[in-house]
Amino acid sequence: MISLAYEKRDTKAKPAAVRRAGKIPAVFYGKKRASTSIEIVAKAFEKAFAKAGENEVVTLQGSDGDVPALVHDVARHPVSGNVLHVDFYAFEAGQKLAVKVPIEFVGVAPAVKEKGGVLVKVLRELHIEAEPAKLPHIISIDVAPLVDFDSQILAKQIRLPDGVSLLEKPEEVVASVYEPKEEKVEVAPAPDLSQIEVVKKGKEPKEVEVAEAVTDEKSKVGGVEKKLEKKEGKKEEKKK
Repeated sequence: MISLAYEKRDTKAKPAAVRRAGKIPAVFYGKKRASTSIEIVAKAFEKAFAKAGENEVVTLQGSDGDVPALVHDVARHPVSGNVLHVDFYAFEAGQKLAVKVPIEFVGVAPAVKEKGGVLVKVLRELHIEAEPAKLPHIISIDVAPLVDFDSQILAKQIRLPDGVSLLEKPEEVVASVYEPKEEKVEVAPAPDLSQIEVVKKGKEPKEVEVAEAVTDEKSKVGGVEKKLEKKEGKKEEKKK
């Protein structure tokens, strides 16, 4: 049994002052219990919480007698990680609680070991219901039934301890194996060198013909310009 001592807390006291004293402001409440403000020793809580988590009963011991409860919520500082406040849910005898319990996958899947598959953990927690004293701390699931890539482990196939009921959908997939597929790389065909046309250096025949025609035209224009210059010169001489 995990126990934790508590003292009633003066609600007028500032939470920061409680923390400076090495304690944690907390509260417990339940279906038939009024909300009660308490304070607990920080180091003692960290030690108890490491063992109990959120699924194991913690017996709060104080002036109101023993109060069986579950850790319902833990608020931590975003930077330091120190616990700022704790909520405990106090339950009644015979009352069943619905909780989510962590899943632990054990064993070796043949589809992974022998066929190179990848284990896919679909669920990390399992939703169950049980009396607080019968709540498991963790659910272990053997992956040995995953023999090929079509195999799956469903929620309804998980063996639960006595007194524990499944709240997950029965057909919910808990684990499977993924088949890695190789990507095909397409290689471009080598070019047919015999079909490649080799271009020779030098001007093409048409280019040569055009160039010669342009040269002839320039020569003709040049001759006409010279004749005009001579005529203009003779006219100037006559005027003189």
